[in-house]
Amino acid sequence: MQNTDEISKERAIKLFDSLEIDSFEVGSTKGLQQIHQYLFGGLYDFAGQLRAKDISKGGFRFASHLYLSDSLNKIEKMPESTFEEIVAKYVEMNIAHPFMEGNGRCMRIWLDLILKKNLKQCVDWATIDKEKYLSAMQRSPVNDLELRELLRTALTDKIADREVYMKGIEQSYYYEEVDNYK
Repeated sequence: MQNTDEISKERAIKLFDSLEIDSFEVGSTKGLQQIHQYLFGGLYDFAGQLRAKDISKGGFRFASHLYLSDSLNKIEKMPESTFEEIVAKYVEMNIAHPFMEGNGRCMRIWLDLILKKNLKQCVDWATIDKEKYLSAMQRSPVNDLELRELLRTALTDKIADREVYMKGIEQSYYYEEVDNYK
């Protein structure tokens, strides 16, 4: 029997060829919820639903659920016409962490949709080292320069390239795996 990660990963792969991806709102909370519902519907009872509890990871406490709605409204209004603005919006959405589980996997797809729509580019995630990415994400609430430069070096205009997308999904799920051997 497949586990939740395997099933959601299969769905993320299928998303590339689906017509549903074209119906998702780009850059909005609703769009992120649509991605989350697509990947995790039926796997989690909270799929696509904003969290109603506080969560933390690695000693970092994400936005309080009491202010999550206000935070998301502010994030939605953030500009996204330049690469810098888009990364700033991505960082803020990561701080909000609107779901109980699956935030990173959904937000990377969400980020790519914003980049595709506004800059005709996407991130070639397969070229970004896991440790460098996770470290840059941890530091991004204080300063997003490291993350911006890491993502900038991985930008590609191959926005319709199936291989770039598929390798990106593989990498995205790899980022979420626990490295027990360290």
